[in-house]
Amino acid sequence: MVFKKKDKFAIHLSSIASNLKESAFYFADYKLKNVSDLKIFSDQMKELETKGDHLVHEVIKDLNNTFITPIEREDILALAMSMDDVLDGLEHTAALFEMYSITSADDYMLKFVDAIRNCSIEIEKAVELLSSKKLIQMREHAIKIKDYESKCDGILRQSIKHLFFTEKDPIRIIQYKEIYEELEEIADFCQKVANTFEAIIMKNA
Repeated sequence: MVFKKKDKFAIHLSSIASNLKESAFYFADYKLKNVSDLKIFSDQMKELETKGDHLVHEVIKDLNNTFITPIEREDILALAMSMDDVLDGLEHTAALFEMYSITSADDYMLKFVDAIRNCSIEIEKAVELLSSKKLIQMREHAIKIKDYESKCDGILRQSIKHLFFTEKDPIRIIQYKEIYEELEEIADFCQKVANTFEAIIMKNA
């Protein structure tokens, strides 16, 4: 049994995926020019993250009030929570930029963010396929997400190597290293979403 057309859980998951993609695009496209921009950036990311929390709460509320679900309730919850983890990571990284007054992203940060944005596109596409009961087709999007995550592993190694080779300020090293690692962790969260897709495919296709 899979989602019927306009099933409430399909709508909820689509809303979470759409909000995640909007957040990833905002994060990637926002142009930081000065310190005051950091507050605007961080506040907007917090607003998007709060919206995401509300959407997840709606999923949990409906799961508690529904006897029969279109797929296992644990899988619906796992998918909602794993997407929310990605958004939480983006919001936390925006907060780090503000906390450390970093107004320009370096090439490594841009590569991370581009990969995460691409993951958000694949996540939304896979969720739409789930809603329309095209489970087997979800797999190609899960694979693409894992490819992006693998690239982020390489970016992390390169970024930290470059950081220790070029940066002399120990405070700056600590700050940049934390942001690199946070961005790589967001990619890991994206991979967890992909793993959840694959578990759903295995159980229901």
